[in-house]
Amino acid sequence: MAAKTKECKTLKTAEPLDDLLFFKTLRPQTMAFLKKEGRTQNWSKGQIIFMHEDEASCFYFLENGWIKLFRETLDGDEAILDVLPPGAVFGEIACLENGIYSSGAEALENCRTVSFPLSTLQKEIEESNTFAISFLRHLAEKNLKKDKEIELRSVQNAAQRIGCFLLRLCKTAESNTQILHLSWEKSLIAARLGMAPETFSRSLAKLQKDVNLRIKGSTIEIPDIGALVRYTCTACSNVFPCDH
Repeated sequence: MAAKTKECKTLKTAEPLDDLLFFKTLRPQTMAFLKKEGRTQNWSKGQIIFMHEDEASCFYFLENGWIKLFRETLDGDEAILDVLPPGAVFGEIACLENGIYSSGAEALENCRTVSFPLSTLQKEIEESNTFAISFLRHLAEKNLKKDKEIELRSVQNAAQRIGCFLLRLCKTAESNTQILHLSWEKSLIAARLGMAPETFSRSLAKLQKDVNLRIKGSTIEIPDIGALVRYTCTACSNVFPCDH
């Protein structure tokens, strides 16, 4: 079952919903209700937010920090499905999956979420054609992201896949340089990218040499984002910055 949070209080601001594209088609009364019912929750690093096949009562907006989505295999291994940055929404798909979470969610660092009643989302889908279409587009975008990842695993080498992952973290960069602070283990990134830790280490070293990355512990400095783009995106059908 999902772990208890240390804090739960009524959300006072509406920014999480206002900034999300597919929420802009909510009916005004539904938007007002969600704003009223939103709850902020603080999670410690390693804390489980929910588990795969838990009964779903709410969906989440990630205000800060990072979380991972995962499933456990029958032999006890863990499959990393995604690593989500601040601004992500998760758990919302449960409203179309019989109210059951399709994965587990765990805090990779201390983070804060805002949770909203899943039943309200379900009701809005049933009663508002406009929002239902918007929600379907939202799901389609998530599926396109998965399709893109399948493509990348087919056409990019390991170093380019790591470069692509780093570029995703640079989407909001305002200059051609970026310093990334990764507060989670490299083995987690390797699992997310579908490669063994040893392959990840060798490929990261190659990437470091080829595009002059500066790596110190969990800090990665990218002195020339353009060089990383040229190195990575030549083996891709999209250009940086892309939606995937």
